[in-house]
Amino acid sequence: MATPMDAFDDVRPAAECLDLLVEPVAAAIRGWGGSVPVRELRYVDTDPAIADTELLVAHYGSWLVEQSANCVVVAGKRGGEVTLAACLVLSHTRVDVNGTVRRQLGARKASFAPMDTAVGGSGMEYGGITPIGLPVGWPVLVDAAVADTPYVLIGSGGRRGKLIVPGKALAELPGVTVLEGLGVVA
Repeated sequence: MATPMDAFDDVRPAAECLDLLVEPVAAAIRGWGGSVPVRELRYVDTDPAIADTELLVAHYGSWLVEQSANCVVVAGKRGGEVTLAACLVLSHTRVDVNGTVRRQLGARKASFAPMDTAVGGSGMEYGGITPIGLPVGWPVLVDAAVADTPYVLIGSGGRRGKLIVPGKALAELPGVTVLEGLGVVA
């Protein structure tokens, strides 16, 4: 079975590309401590013009959609309290914001966070937000299908470049809860 690494000509260890990553992501990789060795995290340089999944998959191959994941920031609201959380689902699914996310956050209402909130809160670029390097205290919800994927193509924190990470490593990130049904077929 092909992995995301098969789609790219130049795949390098992410730890050797820290200067190409936004600071929160670079810091997380520098301080990596999961059971998956940091050398298993890979970086690929990609054109920022094709950072969006649909364009990236059209360029590199439709098979990649099954091994790519999108990270979106949601805002759960209860009373006057707002909780920001990141949700990571396979690219061919969508986040179940009004069901799984709302219940997991204990919110009365949940919605996608506004772009300026997502960017400002994460320290990352819109279209490149990744669960690696998010602020301490943010819940990170990972669909079980992502955690079960041997290697997943995800954002790198910026629109240029992507990370290829074992699903197991994503399931071990700080603040992660792995959930069945977080991603539903679009």
